[in-house]
Amino acid sequence: QVQFVESGGGLVQPGGSLRLSCAASGFTSDVYAIGWFRQAPGKEREGVSILSTKDGKIYYADSVKGRFTISRDHAKDSVALQMNSLKPEDTATYYCAVRVFHSDYPQLAYEYDYWGQGTQVTVSS
Repeated sequence: QVQFVESGGGLVQPGGSLRLSCAASGFTSDVYAIGWFRQAPGKEREGVSILSTKDGKIYYADSVKGRFTISRDHAKDSVALQMNSLKPEDTATYYCAVRVFHSDYPQLAYEYDYWGQGTQVTVSS
């Protein structure tokens, strides 16, 4: 049974930092990609940062480049997202996601098979 354990969301002031963690398990096939999407009220779900497990390629949304860093945690199929210099526009529910097939488009939410329950990130003074 697929399970996700997400943690690290919260309330932070602009310019602050948060670290999100995602531990996924229970997959019966290889994981090709694992990473983070976010969704703000009234907006579409967008890819934030994705790690391709087969070739190590990393995707970052333009809006987070230079501020966010994704990394592989010690456990298989686990990632962390270090978020620095947070802005109010980063406020959203952040979801961990896993894809079990190859894709050339890591940022497309509809290509992901499994999703975590989400963790809220609020950036406000």
